[in-house]
Amino acid sequence: MILSALATSVGLNLALTVLLAAAYKLLRRRPAYVEVYAPRRPYAPLEPWLPAAWRRSEEDVHAAAGLDGVVFVRIFVFSIRVFAAAAVLGVGVLLPVNFLGDQLRAIDFSDLPNKSIELFSVSNVQDGSNKLWLHFSAVYIITGITCYLLYHEYKYISCKRLEYFMTSKPLPQHFTVLVRAIPVSDGVSVSDAVDKFFREYHSSTYLSHTVVHETGKLRRLLNDAENICTKLTNLKYVHRSSQDAPRKFLGLFGRNDLLGKYQKRLEDVEENVRLEQSDATRRQEIPAAFVSFRSRYGAANAIYIRQSDNPTEWQTEHAPDPHDVYWPFFSTSFMERWIAKFVVFVASVLLILVFLLVVAFVQGLTFLEQVEKWLPFLRKILEIAVVSQLVTGYLPSVILHVLSSYVPSIMKLFSTMQGFVSVSGIERSACNKMLRFTIWTVFFANVLTGSALVQFEIFLNPKELPSKLAVLVPAQASFFIAYVVTSWTSITSELTQTAALFCHLWGKCAKCCRRDASKAPSMPYHSEIPRILLFGLLGLTYFIVAPLILPFVLVYFCLGYFIFRNQLFNVYAPKYDTGGKFWPIVHNTTIFSLVVLHIIAIGVFGLKKLPLASSLLLPLPVLTLLFNEFCRNRFVPIFEAYSTESLIKKDREEQSKPEMLEFFSNLVTAYRDPALKPIQRASNSDERTAPLLASV
Repeated sequence: MILSALATSVGLNLALTVLLAAAYKLLRRRPAYVEVYAPRRPYAPLEPWLPAAWRRSEEDVHAAAGLDGVVFVRIFVFSIRVFAAAAVLGVGVLLPVNFLGDQLRAIDFSDLPNKSIELFSVSNVQDGSNKLWLHFSAVYIITGITCYLLYHEYKYISCKRLEYFMTSKPLPQHFTVLVRAIPVSDGVSVSDAVDKFFREYHSSTYLSHTVVHETGKLRRLLNDAENICTKLTNLKYVHRSSQDAPRKFLGLFGRNDLLGKYQKRLEDVEENVRLEQSDATRRQEIPAAFVSFRSRYGAANAIYIRQSDNPTEWQTEHAPDPHDVYWPFFSTSFMERWIAKFVVFVASVLLILVFLLVVAFVQGLTFLEQVEKWLPFLRKILEIAVVSQLVTGYLPSVILHVLSSYVPSIMKLFSTMQGFVSVSGIERSACNKMLRFTIWTVFFANVLTGSALVQFEIFLNPKELPSKLAVLVPAQASFFIAYVVTSWTSITSELTQTAALFCHLWGKCAKCCRRDASKAPSMPYHSEIPRILLFGLLGLTYFIVAPLILPFVLVYFCLGYFIFRNQLFNVYAPKYDTGGKFWPIVHNTTIFSLVVLHIIAIGVFGLKKLPLASSLLLPLPVLTLLFNEFCRNRFVPIFEAYSTESLIKKDREEQSKPEMLEFFSNLVTAYRDPALKPIQRASNSDERTAPLLASV
């Protein structure tokens, strides 16, 4: 890519970014769009969003979005700090050194717009030049800065997690354990078996239990009732908003007939729900139960001490928040979950292979000769400078962005099929899947040329990996710079909530599908965190190879910091709070990015005939991995379980408080399946109520 094509892409995306921000500023002030842009705070006074996002403190973020929201914002804070330092080193030192090199050509400032951006990469530095020691020093400096900030953030978030626990009110999940694989003998119910076991072995701390029932059929009936209720509400909305009297076709059919029809269907479904609820409570027990204790320490003992001589029986694990439980999980057996995991693995591999074909096509668009070969009838159009610059500099990254936007929902579906017990567990699993998919298909698939088999063969020969990456990574610098620039538009479109706005406008025009404004959407951490970490990977791996990418990455993180702070307050409502458990994913991915940087740097110095620099870099990935091991031993246990010291201290502080009696009385029914709760919709269907199954 030449410099003018990059400038065209930057100018176009900058214009789109400003346009989207202006559209948001205009639309958010109109009452008709409040449910799109401020579903959390529809009646709050309007104020300029940018200063408001800047002024709000971390305590405000915690109150609005929980500790997960704080961690999400801290990802941007950490990234801005790292890439501010990287931009100073890369743009201030390495970029001039690269450009003033003469490996590729003699300097000619007169025709700068038509020069390739490869002249700003390390490829332009003369082989064996002493200037390469500046790049060597920069690798050590940025590694040290990144590791220091990683340690600081890990320590800070760990302290926040402990503080969050010590200052929180009593929560059901801290006193409850999920027990599975409950052995039941003939003639004994699951409930009786659980009660007998825990009264015998946990007599001093055992409080109560709630057995899980098979509610698959009941849940389908409830979904039918929900759909009918939605149609009935929309029909009544159209009836009230219509100025004309309801008309009938040939005097026989009309809207009033539909209202009566759906009202009768809703009453019939509700009656079936009541009958199924009464049957579900008498039978269809699943060998799983939520067991509650009188203290946090008692619950922790039940989790971490094996309950039976047979490890396959009486298996215990942390219980999620009652609102976080994914109830359909319990309707699957062990064999079904095992088969689902295998199916998900195969489906994930197939998805990656299909996406590799897409990436191969996108790669071809970055080369004008390839486009003319594929589409010869466009040759004359492509001869126009602006068109060719748009096709090679803007279109490939747009295609990749658009197609990648559909993957998070697929990964969430895959994680749902695996049988996780909570919504947060599903989204953390989807986050890991999405991260692996993104790193492989967006980064490595674009860097490593050839088929998927060839790409895997490169990793099977570790000795050649540094030299291969040192050649292949710089070759794709222009594509990834354009990809980062295009991301400005995609992250600014988060402000305008394009999908929600379209649904809102469609409902207004069609008057048949109102958008449910009864509750705000939740933050899609499983899709946003991998996207942020991808740009961190791109910035670090291209730090010495093509430092021109650094200011564009820094702009992306600055935009994201302000935009998502605004969204966490006005748009997204927390569905769950894991207590910051997403941060270890961020830490491990950053360590991976640093190691990839080191491997690329070792290969670059080898190709540049500076073997001493390659040798002196060999200890750096080892030291980085040792640092990661230290952090894993120092901080990860805090994210896995609370200490005896914290648990007993918290229990002693609250044991004499009178409100604990009320808490324990509510704890007995806290984990009752929402599908078993009574419903009454037919008589109150004029108003849109909350979903029947909030955790599904």
